[in-house]
Parts: sequence; C-alpha cells; structure tokens
Amino acid sequence: MTKVAGALMRSEINEAPDKFSAMVQRDLGALPKSVDLVNTRAIYTIARGSSDAAANVIAYEFMRELGKPVTTLPPSVFSLGKGVDMTDAIGLVVSQSGASSDLVKACAGTNERGGNTIVLTNTDGSPASKIADVTIDIEAGPELAIPATKSVICTIAAGMALLAAVKPGYAKNCADAAKAMKTAHGKELPNQKPLEEALIAADSVYVIGRGCGLGVAHEVALKLKECAALHAEAYSSSEVLHGPLQLATKPLTVVILDTGEADTQESLDIAQGRFLKAGAKVFRYRTSDMGVDAVTPAAASAVLLYALYAVVHDITVAQGMDPDTPETLAKITDTV
Repeated sequence: MTKVAGALMRSEINEAPDKFSAMVQRDLGALPKSVDLVNTRAIYTIARGSSDAAANVIAYEFMRELGKPVTTLPPSVFSLGKGVDMTDAIGLVVSQSGASSDLVKACAGTNERGGNTIVLTNTDGSPASKIADVTIDIEAGPELAIPATKSVICTIAAGMALLAAVKPGYAKNCADAAKAMKTAHGKELPNQKPLEEALIAADSVYVIGRGCGLGVAHEVALKLKECAALHAEAYSSSEVLHGPLQLATKPLTVVILDTGEADTQESLDIAQGRFLKAGAKVFRYRTSDMGVDAVTPAAASAVLLYALYAVVHDITVAQGMDPDTPETLAKITDTV
C-alpha cells in the first residue's frame, strides 16, 4: 500500500476539534491542597518545543484569570544546575511523553526545592507523571505523525480544564470553547490559497502575536521550520518593533495571529501598519475568520492553531516533503 505524504498529520489535525472539545469540558474534580493554584506564590511552566508554546498560551490565560505570576522556567536550571527556591510555588510541567530527562529532573527538582508539581502529558504513567503531585492526561490519543498537532491543542484544553477546576465560573468559558471548536471544524481560513502561495515563495516569515497569541505564534513558526523547512521566527507585536522590523526592508511575509484580546488590538494594529508601510506581505487572522466569536483567548489560540496546522501541512506536501516524518525530527527528543 502506497503511503500518502502527510496522511497521518492530516488525520490528527482532523481529530483535534473533537479531542479538544472533550478535554476542555472534562471535570478534573477537586485538586489536592498541595497544588493550590489560587493561593500559590507563583506558577512556573517547564517545557520545551511545542509543549512550551502551549504552556505559554496557558500562562497568559492563568495570569489573567488568577492574577498570579506565571512564567517559564528553563528545565536546565534543574538538569544542569542545582535548581532554584520553589517554596510556595507550583511547577507546571508540560510534556507529551513525560520522558525527557531534563523535564523529569525538573519535576523532581521542583519537589526537592520546596515546590509542588502538576504534569500535563499524553503518556499517563510516564517517568514525570510518577513523581508529580498531580498528573493530567490530556487525552489526545496516539499521535503517530512526528510533529505534534492534536496533542498541542489538547494541552491547551487541559490547561483550561485545570483552570475551571480551581475557578468554577470559568467552566462556561470551557463550554463555549467546545462549541467554538466544533464550529471551526472543517473550515479553511479566508485567502488560505494566497497565504500558502506566499509562504511557499517566502525566504523568511515573521509570525506575530500578543498575549495568548504569542504562544500560537511560537508554535506556528516552529511548525513552519520543522515541517516545511521554512525560516520563520515568532515575535510579540510589541517586541518586533524594537529592531526586528528592519528585516521588512527586504522581502518578508508576515502572519499576524489575533486572539481577540481587547488590550492587544492597538499593538497588533500598529505592528500591522508598520509592516505594510515597510512593504511586507501581511496576513492577519482572527477566530471570526473561522466563524467563531467571543471566546476566551486560550480557546481562540486553539482554533487558530487548528487552522494554521492545515496550512503547514499543505505547503509541506506541496513542496514534495512528508510532514509526517521530517528528516531531522524525532517524536521524543531526550535532552539533558
């Protein structure tokens, strides 16, 4: 039987809406007092790659809803160093496999230095989950294509379900998110063909976001690199104006991902205007382009990822490559 390039990735993208809708509405029940997200001093996300992008989305959602500082902590602080004081803090470890050595050491190191750990993983019973205070299976199911797609979307869903477990009123956002993803299921972005043509022709791409959208930008840029071998970089719409805008003086394609947060609109508008003035080719997408309105930013992030994963798949196949098995990529990358 002849293998169709990208068939696995395409199938898993198609599965993502239903998997997301089920996970985001899952009742996690009461959490142990050891992982008190409401009264903790701080929350530190610990992850790499696509998991780190999903963690970034979750971090912005948590900060807005809980009013607690949430920031990323490099796993190497524990795997190469002696760690940092985690007293009254929570380490949110995000790993599809739960097996990478540095993340397992970070999980153990968090506990040893006075903190508590929550692991979001697609592999229940993994080394990290065995030593965590709480493990949440994201329930994406087997992911056979090497690039992560549905597992990233389900990680965002798990983060939202976790938030609903500590803030009951947030459950309505989860229900709305499930409906939104079902609405988006099967739809393409407007001007998707021109976007794909522009990306295939591009030498360099900027993917721009703000707030929760920054995590989406990082993930889309990563997918463009690892699947389509396209040079792509992610930036905040604010940070990109501090120097990187200069690259727009040469041919540059810009994709702006707008999660609809009211306080990010001015920043995104300014960046869009500056790029257009400099001569860049600019595409801006919102969830409304997928028929979705008025959802929380984390849910908007998941919808945009669903749409952009299809774009990455299509341009990779169009260039004669197989996004299921990128040449230099492994499903589990064990780093130290």
